[in-house]
Amino acid sequence: MRILCYGSLNIDMVFKVPHFVEAGETLSSSSMTRSAGGKGANQAAALAKAGCETYMAGKVGRDGRFLVDILEGFSVDCANVLVTDNPSGQAIIQLSDSNQNAIILLPGENRNIAREEIDSVLAKFSAGDWIVLQNEINLIGYIMEKAAEKGMRICFNPAPFDDTISSLPLSLVDLLIVNEIEGAGLAGCKGSYEEIIGKLSELYPGQEIIMTAGSKGAYYRGREGFIYQPIIDYPVVDTTAAGDTFIGYYLASCIRGLSVKESLYYASKASGIAVSRPGAMQSVPVKDEIFTEEV
Repeated sequence: MRILCYGSLNIDMVFKVPHFVEAGETLSSSSMTRSAGGKGANQAAALAKAGCETYMAGKVGRDGRFLVDILEGFSVDCANVLVTDNPSGQAIIQLSDSNQNAIILLPGENRNIAREEIDSVLAKFSAGDWIVLQNEINLIGYIMEKAAEKGMRICFNPAPFDDTISSLPLSLVDLLIVNEIEGAGLAGCKGSYEEIIGKLSELYPGQEIIMTAGSKGAYYRGREGFIYQPIIDYPVVDTTAAGDTFIGYYLASCIRGLSVKESLYYASKASGIAVSRPGAMQSVPVKDEIFTEEV
């Protein structure tokens, strides 16, 4: 089974700071690193590291050609990543002493995808293949519709969350993965995690829905009922790719034929290891670090 990540590729510039900068404040950074990122690229890396046959589609400028090289080093097929003369997507990340992050995005080529480019990519995939989407590229609704017409299965992570999400054809989604902020925004309500995911299940019946809640674990509602997965605790160094790692390993576990309970466990384990390491996709563990035990 093939998995297509149609999503963002960003140049990440990570500034280590004592705390997030406030209005009117000038803050010195103790270090700056330039690395590969973007939620699409991070999720593709996680899927490939988890052992899936993974394909990446998107756009970068020539300044981001190294992003493609890195993904290919993880065995991601990047034949459908277009390289142009325009600027790549950029992310400025503040990483605080408490190991939390705040991110500013410049979309760049991530928001310049054309319909004919989408048609050309999807023509190479078939019914039963998975497509993994986030909210860092344009024409997401069009991609969903065309993928559904082909019988592809759709995994959607509505991050970063904004007002455009509710206008998307979310009924086409097979697997919806949100964090607690995205879940509350999409559900249009506040309350306990159980209440939020319950409301999402009412709004999108028949879908599998996962809500990650940071240190509070992850919640699932779908074909296997309601399942709660606590975190698997590791020392926190950098939370940048935690959610992307979780998504990659959850889907990879399901494709292996594991139950939802098992898949949540391995996704949580992988995410825990990722936050114990610095960086984005380079922090994602490989499959031999994760699939080493029975749940």
